Amino acid sequence: QLKLKESGGSSVQAGDTLSLACAASGDTDSNYATGWFRQAPGREREFVAAIRWRGSPKYHANSVRGRFTISKVHSENTVYLHMNNLKPADTGVYYCGADFSGRGSQNSRDYTNWGQGTQVTVSA
Repeated sequence: QLKLKESGGSSVQAGDTLSLACAASGDTDSNYATGWFRQAPGREREFVAAIRWRGSPKYHANSVRGRFTISKVHSENTVYLHMNNLKPADTGVYYCGADFSGRGSQNSRDYTNWGQGTQVTVSA
């Protein structure tokens, strides 16, 4: 069974840079897309970015395009989310999940095998 684990969350200041990692273990040979989502208190889980199995294409939410970049290192079985110019609105728990359709959906309901999440807090 595929297991995903997020890491890299931290408390930072507005304008700072941070990188998150989503490490896969177990059945990593499955063909799936990986998505990053975030959830702020009292709000629904929202799409941030997704990447298909081979590393492209990549998709980014309008709210993060130009600031965040998703990438994949196959040899590490890890998908990264590089975040620049962070804003307080980026605060939340960041989760990664697997989309076994392979498409890289922007709907969280299309994802399974979620990790436990990693907290990102951005102060003004």
